[in-house]
This record gives sequence, C-alpha cells and structure tokens, in this order.
Amino acid sequence: MMSDHAPAQLAYLGLNVSDLPHWHDYAARILGLEVDAGSDLSYLRMDDYSYRLLLTRGTRDDLDLLGWEMRDDAALQALRARLEAAGVAVRSGSRDALNARRVTALIEFEDPSGIRMEACVGPLIERARPFRSPRAMSNFVTGALGFGHITMTVDSLDKSLAFYRDLLGMRLSDWVRPQPERGVESHLNIAFLRCNSRHHSVAFWEMQLPKRLHHFMLQVANVDDVGATYYLCKDRDVPIELGLGRHTNDGMLSFYAQTPSGFSVEYGWGATEVDETTWRTQLHTTGSSWGHRPGG
Repeated sequence: MMSDHAPAQLAYLGLNVSDLPHWHDYAARILGLEVDAGSDLSYLRMDDYSYRLLLTRGTRDDLDLLGWEMRDDAALQALRARLEAAGVAVRSGSRDALNARRVTALIEFEDPSGIRMEACVGPLIERARPFRSPRAMSNFVTGALGFGHITMTVDSLDKSLAFYRDLLGMRLSDWVRPQPERGVESHLNIAFLRCNSRHHSVAFWEMQLPKRLHHFMLQVANVDDVGATYYLCKDRDVPIELGLGRHTNDGMLSFYAQTPSGFSVEYGWGATEVDETTWRTQLHTTGSSWGHRPGG
C-alpha cells in the first residue's frame, strides 16, 4: 500500500505550447484525443475525465505542470502538512484555478527543479458524455492508473528522489542505466517511480537539455492501435523519434513520435502492472528488449 499522503494517480499533464491550432489537429488526427479548443487554454480528453492534457499558449514548448490526484480531502491535507513541514512553499488554489482545473480542491507547489506541481481532489467526471475518439481506434488505458507517464530531466537526481520518493511517498519501480544501443555513454541512471499499479507515472534523470520534458506516454487498449498509429505517422510525415520496440522494464510495446512542440510522445500497449506483494526494485542496463531504433 502507498502512504496516506501519496498521490493516487497522475491525473493530468500541463504543456506550454506555441502553436495551439497545430496541437489541436495533431491531438485529434494523430493521437485520437477529443479536443476542447480555446484561444489560450485547451483541454484534451481521453476517458471519463473532462481532460487529461492541458494546453496553455506560450513560447516554451515544454512541460508546464504535473497534476496529481489525491484519494480524498484528508490525503490532500496530509500531503500539504508534510510538504510544509519539509519547508516547501504551498499555496491554495484560487477560485479561478479551481475553475480552470475543473476540481473541487487544489494546492500548488514546486519540486526541487522548480517544476510546477498541483495536487487536487474532485476532478470533473463526464460519464454521461462517453469519450469518443475522433479517429478509428479502441480506448486508452487510464482509470485508476491515471494519465500515462512522463519522462523528464531534473537538476539533481538525489534531491528529486528525496522529493518524489521520500516526501510525496511514491515508490521506486526500477532503474535503467543509459542505453548503449542509443549511443548514450553517460553513467547517469534513470529512476522510474509509481504511485499505483502503473509501472511508473514519472521517470527522470539528472541532465541539462533544451527541454525539460523528454516525452509523455499514452497507453492504448489494443495493440493494433499502436501499429495503425505508427503507420498513420508515416503516412502524414510525422517524424518518428524511435521506431517500434518493447521496453525491458515495463514491457511496453511502443514507438515515439515527435509532437508539434519538439518533445516526443510514446504511443504504447501492454505495459506491466505492479503487484505490490511481489514487486522488487530492479536494474536494467538497456532500455529495450528489441527495436526502438532512432528514426524508425
């Protein structure tokens, strides 16, 4: 069991993007997401939640924030007390923020790298309006697992582990050393952390790169959706960052495509779900059992 103050799931991801119309088209035609388009703020939907991706018009084309859902108000207050006791500045979400996030309660804070965080309860659920993808495909794997996952860089691996694992109460699933098959020669490790049975909701490594966000992952319920989307990208000249392959640690069969903001999206199927009674932290020295070759 996770700690009482640990997030229940990664509920939503905020992105700061410069070309909202391009993102609207990409999200609908390539990713298969419903788009609630606005002039400066747009919502992308993939299940019963009113949104899972939040697009804000800006110039950074990078990660904007992570939104964690807590189990209930008591867990939200427990997290707030824990953060404040550790010296982390915490703010209550304003009425405008609650309306924009479509939640009943919200706190705001930052991780050691200055990445904006939000923890919430009471997200808007729209079961009376079932999700319908604008393209032919099955459903996304979300529910209690939450939004897929993100992989990002951090300023300090040690401080980030202390924050996400020791303070937020997430669990370390495993480590992957940089992959020699991709020409990475660093000794740095990538840490993968979970807050439910999804193998990881967040992964990070210590590095300074032009963008904080390396990729976010969307998991589909049918393996055919991965292949169909891969060739849809090929047909529509969407750059493939890494071709079809299967990961060693979470077993995901996936590929990586470039988004309109330059970072990647991993489109995958079949990831391992963690059994807390049997799982043990592992080390992998290669990221993929096969495939995931640069450029597809």
